[in-house]
Amino acid sequence: MGDIGLLGFGPDGWGLVLFRAGLMTLAVSVAAFLCGLMLGTLVAWGRVAGNGPVRALAEGYTVVLRGVPDILVIYLFYFGGRQVVAAIGTALGFPGPFDISGFVAGMLAIGLISGAGQSEVLRGAYQAVPKGTIEAGRVVGMGRLTLFRRVIAPQAMTTALPGMGNQWQSVIKESALVSVTGLVETMRQVSVAAGTTQEHFLFYAAGAVIYLIITTLSDQLFRLAEKRSLRGHHGAGF
Repeated sequence: MGDIGLLGFGPDGWGLVLFRAGLMTLAVSVAAFLCGLMLGTLVAWGRVAGNGPVRALAEGYTVVLRGVPDILVIYLFYFGGRQVVAAIGTALGFPGPFDISGFVAGMLAIGLISGAGQSEVLRGAYQAVPKGTIEAGRVVGMGRLTLFRRVIAPQAMTTALPGMGNQWQSVIKESALVSVTGLVETMRQVSVAAGTTQEHFLFYAAGAVIYLIITTLSDQLFRLAEKRSLRGHHGAGF
C-alpha cells in the first residue's frame, strides 16, 4: 500500500505541496466557473432575446463547444494561444520570447467549455419562469432592468441552482486536464510525486481524495444555497 508517511507535512513528506496543488485546482476552477457564468449568461440572453444572427451565433457556440473534446480546446488555447501572442508581439516589435500562462489558458478554455453548459441551464431556468409573473410585472410598470432584478432573476436562479451545481462539479473534474499546460494543480502534482517516489497507487489515491473533498464540500454549499433559495416557495420541504 506504500509508505503513508510520504503524505505527511514533514521535510520528507509531500503533504504541503499536495495541499498547495489542491488550492490551485480550486483557484482555476473558481476562475473558470465565473468566466463560464459570464459567457453562459450572454449566450443564454442571445438565444432567448437576440435577433436572428445573434441567436444563430449563440446556438453555434453551444453546439461547437459541446461537441469538441475538452482536451482539444485546452490545447488550442495553450499552444495556439502562444503562437497568437508571439505573432502579435513580433508584429508590434516586442522582443521575445513570448509565452502564455497555463493558469490563464486553462481558465479561459474551461470557462469557454463551461459557458456552453451553463447557457443551457440558464436558458431553461428563464423559460421556467411563469409568463404570467412577467406580464404582471410589466402591468405594474416595472422597467426591463427592475423586472429582471426583482422577478425573473430570483425565480430563475432557484430553478437553475441544481444545474449550476452540476456544472461546477464538471468544472472541477475538467480542471485536471489543465495539467497538460504544466500548471501545478492536483493532477500534475500527484503525477510528479508518483513518478518521483514510484508510489503510484498511494499518490493517485491521494489525488482522488483531494478531488472528493473539494466536490463534496462544494455539493454541500450548493445544497445550502438551494435550500435558502426555496424559502417561501411551495414544495420547499422536498
